[in-house]
Amino acid sequence: MKKPKIIWLNVSVFVITFLFAAIAVPYRAITHGFDSAEITMAIICFIYCGMSITAGYHRLWSHKTYQAHWSLRLIFAIGGAFALQNSILHWSSDHRIHHKHVDNNDVDPYSAKRGFWYSHIGWMLREYQAHRYNNYSNVRDLQKDGIVMWQHKNYLLLTIATNFGIPIAFGLWHGDLINSILLIGFLRLVLSHHTTFFINSLAHIWGKQTYTEKNTARDNGFLAFFTFGEGYHNYHHIFENDYRNGIRWWQFDPTKWLIKGCNFLGLTYQLRTSPEDKVEKARLAMILKKNQQKLATHPNAEELLAKLQHEYDTLIAKLNDFYAAKKQLLAAKKQKLVADIEQSEMMKQYHELKQRMLEQQQSWQFFIEKHA
Repeated sequence: MKKPKIIWLNVSVFVITFLFAAIAVPYRAITHGFDSAEITMAIICFIYCGMSITAGYHRLWSHKTYQAHWSLRLIFAIGGAFALQNSILHWSSDHRIHHKHVDNNDVDPYSAKRGFWYSHIGWMLREYQAHRYNNYSNVRDLQKDGIVMWQHKNYLLLTIATNFGIPIAFGLWHGDLINSILLIGFLRLVLSHHTTFFINSLAHIWGKQTYTEKNTARDNGFLAFFTFGEGYHNYHHIFENDYRNGIRWWQFDPTKWLIKGCNFLGLTYQLRTSPEDKVEKARLAMILKKNQQKLATHPNAEELLAKLQHEYDTLIAKLNDFYAAKKQLLAAKKQKLVADIEQSEMMKQYHELKQRMLEQQQSWQFFIEKHA
């Protein structure tokens, strides 16, 4: 098949910015140096661009995992233009198609099954998606958002104003225009581009499939550090409507912290989370599947697989009982149905079911460690 036409504008932007970042920035650092104010400003701009993509483009607009005040949406819209990754409307449209048809080489805009290079940057260098450039039928909801449409219509002007205006303004104020353009302009943009691109490429290649094997997405804590929490990608692809990617308190997800922090200030609301029991069941199902594969070649495979299944079924039953009691308890607290909830029979039953579930988890874990 004949390859689609090269998009020379995209190629030029990626090549020129990369060459300046890879050659001119180190040369300037050696011959002239960058001071702390310039480095700090570059880091601030990098974070601003990254958060505008992860908290704005991705979790707010593409997946509607929460709602935000117009002022925050405006900040994200400007930051998205500064990140130079197309308009909210176009980005979200592509991303929704990616989730709906993930790993389908014929439909997924940046299918990881077409290789690292293609999913990382190659999909933007040729007109693979030409037939969809003006088809926004899957983002009709976003077309009702005035800020989204304002940014879409004025995207080119906003990208020029931010990518040239901010570095030049800071350089004139600080007294070193060249340093500012190189560091805040070129290096910041290249880092912003490729850390975001890693989510489409590395996050579908490197890491663990904690919750599902139905797609190539992986969980990778190391990658999460460079992508503002987006590295927990396996979780995201099965629970895409959750405003969190790193659901454990210790998982690095600054985008989650920003959204939650803004909630305390009244700037975000209707934060959506996935039910704990569904998340836990997905995790346990993957553990079961992986250990079934390990035991399949064991001399006593039939007996051990039966015991493994029994331990799993028992755990799921006790997990269901515990979460049913938890939901009942939360409902009673919310509606104030019991005078002293802490001393109630309902609370006593809740703790008993929790203890039974924990004991079964230990039994399940002991069996796996002993046999698998």
